[in-house]
Amino acid sequence: MTSPPPRLMLLDTASLYFRAFFGVPDSMRAPDGTPVNAVRGLMDFISRLVGEYQPTHLVCCWDNDWRPQWRVDLIPTYKAHRVVVVTPGDNPDVEEVPDPLETQIPIILDVLAAYGICVVGADHHEADDVIGTLATNAGMPVDIVTGDRDLFQLVDDEAEVRVLYTARGVGRHEKVTNQVIRDKYDVDANQYADFATLRGDNSDGLPGVAGVGDKTAATLLNRFTDIDGVVAAAGDPDSDLAPGPRGKIKAAADYLAVAPQVVTVVRDLDLGEYDATLPRTPKDPDAVVALDKRWDLGSAAVRLVEALQGPAQD
Repeated sequence: MTSPPPRLMLLDTASLYFRAFFGVPDSMRAPDGTPVNAVRGLMDFISRLVGEYQPTHLVCCWDNDWRPQWRVDLIPTYKAHRVVVVTPGDNPDVEEVPDPLETQIPIILDVLAAYGICVVGADHHEADDVIGTLATNAGMPVDIVTGDRDLFQLVDDEAEVRVLYTARGVGRHEKVTNQVIRDKYDVDANQYADFATLRGDNSDGLPGVAGVGDKTAATLLNRFTDIDGVVAAAGDPDSDLAPGPRGKIKAAADYLAVAPQVVTVVRDLDLGEYDATLPRTPKDPDAVVALDKRWDLGSAAVRLVEALQGPAQD
């Protein structure tokens, strides 16, 4: 039997389990009444994606720190709208997660461990940074599964890195290549982080440059390549940058000095030892059976076992 060519799939895990939580009925519960809609939904997402793309390696990338302090120090508004209002003395940077989802996250980790699916996180960094590091250093084709446009910056046709964009649902995901980004935003993937910095992103609390939207951001980057080039043109009295955008860029000098570091995904983390090889059978079958019995994982557990086994051979 011929071995499949190596292919790495990187899951933006929180993006997927949030989608599962809000997309799968909360009537899906364990015998003790604990909701398991996010657990079963995530399992089914993994089964679907593994079945469709047949990766040889898979990593559930984890948010060890969903809002790293070093990013907040640079831009205080970064993800600020997602922070829960808490009483003095509590951790001020607790992400607003619905209680019925919060209770399912440990179950998700137990399930992934029982099946032997690799989970990788990095202290003081987001899953995006883990994804950036793994994708950049994979040495094989990579599929990044996410609903986050920030990761478009990692698309690299030459290295065979693409994004499976799940904004419309996992079953209706879009395969994002450089051409898709160029067609939609009029910039290349390697310019996307600068594009997002200039136009801003409300979902991440990035203000952008006042008065600069998608069209102006793309025009500036197509003319001057990157933010350094745009800032240099704004500061050069002999450049042919028009007075309007010149003034806007100069007024945003403080923001543009720090924002690229916030928006750009880290690609060189030390992630320690891990084994991303996708198991063909559950690592701990007894644990899978026990988890199924306790949480009533049912058909989701069966489908994941079948997906790991791969397509039937003639």
